[in-house]
Amino acid sequence: MESREGHTPHAYPAPGQIGPGAFAGSATTQSPRRTEVALHICPECAGELVHPIDWSPTTSRKWAVELRCPSCEWIGCGIYPQDVVDRFEEVLDLGNDAILADLQALSRANMEEEIERFAMALTADLILPEDF
Repeated sequence: MESREGHTPHAYPAPGQIGPGAFAGSATTQSPRRTEVALHICPECAGELVHPIDWSPTTSRKWAVELRCPSCEWIGCGIYPQDVVDRFEEVLDLGNDAILADLQALSRANMEEEIERFAMALTADLILPEDF
């Protein structure tokens, strides 16, 4: 397996920017890694949505992690120390919390809209006993 640690550096876009060929779907091109490993950042397009496909312990305090970027379809794998995986897990947890918060807000907005329509239909006498 290839590690994000120690391989040939190349130039790549700044974080948050999409680089050339980001939508080409090239999953085999290797890009440079930062000195501080941030597994959630794609080395190909610098997108911040990289997620694990699979991970398993290898040796003492090291993990084999297979990663995927949904933005450019980059796939990579490597062996990472426990502290890097712990930071990645924290980022994944924060992302999960953000998704859940958005889901709750969307559900609430949808429910409020439904209640409004129901109240308007009641007020306009558009709901009949046969509707139930």
